[in-house]
Amino acid sequence: MSAPRVGMSARPIDGGTPPRPRKRPEELRSHQWYGTEGLRSFSHRARTRQLGYLPEEHLGKPVIAILNTWSDINPCHVHLRDRAQAVKRGVWQAGGFPLEFPVSTLSETFQKPTPMLYRNLLAMETEELCRSYPVDGAVLLGGCDKSTPALLMGAASADLPAVFVPAGPMLPGHWRNEVLGSGTDMWKYWDDKRAGLIGDCELSELERGLARSPGHCMTMGTASTLTAAAEALGVTVPGASSIPAVDSGHDRMAAASGLRVVELVWQDLRPSEILTREAYEDAVATVLALGGSTNAVIHLIAMAGRSGVRLTLDDFDRIARTVPVLADLRPGGRYLMEDFHFAGGLPGFLSRLTDVLHLDRPTVAHPTLREQLDGALVHNPEVIRPRDHPLAGEGGVAVLRGNLCPDGAVIKHIAAEPRLLKHTGPAVVFDDYRTMQATINDPALGITEDSVLVLRNAGPLGGPGMPEYGMLPIPDHLLKRGVRDMVRISDARMSGTSYGACVLHIAPESYVGGPLALVRDGDQITLDVAARVLRLEVDDAELARRRARWTAPPPRYERGYGALYQEQMTQADTGCDFRFLARPGAVPEPYAG
Repeated sequence: MSAPRVGMSARPIDGGTPPRPRKRPEELRSHQWYGTEGLRSFSHRARTRQLGYLPEEHLGKPVIAILNTWSDINPCHVHLRDRAQAVKRGVWQAGGFPLEFPVSTLSETFQKPTPMLYRNLLAMETEELCRSYPVDGAVLLGGCDKSTPALLMGAASADLPAVFVPAGPMLPGHWRNEVLGSGTDMWKYWDDKRAGLIGDCELSELERGLARSPGHCMTMGTASTLTAAAEALGVTVPGASSIPAVDSGHDRMAAASGLRVVELVWQDLRPSEILTREAYEDAVATVLALGGSTNAVIHLIAMAGRSGVRLTLDDFDRIARTVPVLADLRPGGRYLMEDFHFAGGLPGFLSRLTDVLHLDRPTVAHPTLREQLDGALVHNPEVIRPRDHPLAGEGGVAVLRGNLCPDGAVIKHIAAEPRLLKHTGPAVVFDDYRTMQATINDPALGITEDSVLVLRNAGPLGGPGMPEYGMLPIPDHLLKRGVRDMVRISDARMSGTSYGACVLHIAPESYVGGPLALVRDGDQITLDVAARVLRLEVDDAELARRRARWTAPPPRYERGYGALYQEQMTQADTGCDFRFLARPGAVPEPYAG
């Protein structure tokens, strides 16, 4: 694989177009703040001297915003304070002027009710910081589940040259003689504890061994899925998405990103030229062939919308039928992200999929994806499988339709027990997550392994924020009998590190009167993944009677950011973006004079 040519002075977008002309210093966006003769420009220069900078350090140079999602409460990003310094080093070396901006940190672990509630807030912050300051380009530091789509949504809307720096996966976990995957093994051993197979001592040891370093989950959960999607989109330097967070290669990647963004500014190569329909289709193919997180469906639809690309659930289902699952990674497989990285990382992985990719589109590092993948190799065919030996014959996520989900639902079927992929059973309905937690083990509910557990009022508005409640717990009495999977249905999401026959993202959600609101205990529900069907076995006349008696719940919020969220949020099938951010329209450049 050829290295990004960070020193080249001009760059063709494809083989048939001439080299791109370089900007002149007076054409830089930041020149409006610093380079004119008026009072405001004098003030801007004076205040920059107040910051301790010499004129030679920044005048006539690209100003690069480093948007850093570091915080003390985000273990996925706790190392990004150091990585920002590596990015600065690269920017300085390339002749740019770096400025670090702290932005919202979305910690999947600690932020409640869910960081999904705040994804669009970070996207808006990213866009407005880039627009309102003397910034010519940006480097985006993130990786925990919602930060990747948020940063890229904002960057797409601002449309300034940008490079994304993934936070990187943490080191593999260890417990006794077992290698642990964060999230995935947490669910597994928690169920073992509930089943009486391990005790408090073992659980205490697991707490110490599950997460051993900075970085996001090292399984193919949502974080790794979305950073891989970012690399597939072409907004990272090659190989960036799988480098372990504490590897010295991660520092080098951050510096290379700083070097690269300066050249992008001189070339005026913007996200709008990179984030095309072809790029998003390739990202979808990548996610599906990785066996990636169902959360990527919502985020990629939202990201594409910011790029003016209409991506739908049907696109996911269509592409899923054309790509096999080639990554043998947990939760659907055996290995972890460090194994994937040393097996060839995403460049090696994509080299197995060149027949379904759009190879002549540009990336931030190369004129074409074809050139970026030139020479990419797979070093371990057990981790990144050949096409004739896939983990699964079709992409790992299926899109379902039916009278229970007229606007769609999704299931990560490769992480479910095969016996449940065609199943009919009686519904056991929970109206909210707290009630479910309090009553799931009540013998009076009569839950059997054939039951279909239904959770409602957990969607984008009902959650609020569509929390990761979709992997409903299996009752203790069934766990003790060895039952580890059941059909579970909700309008919630689930962690990308989770597993099981969980039908998610039912749209429209129950909170706004979707059909899920009409399900009653004992109703028969049919799941047929091969036929892509989710059906409530209740006739239309009865459903109409139930709908006539349904009343809308009161709003969750009366004021504050939650009220804005409530007013503007769209449904899961359209990406859960804010209407006023997702719609097209011009935004004027600020007047800096």
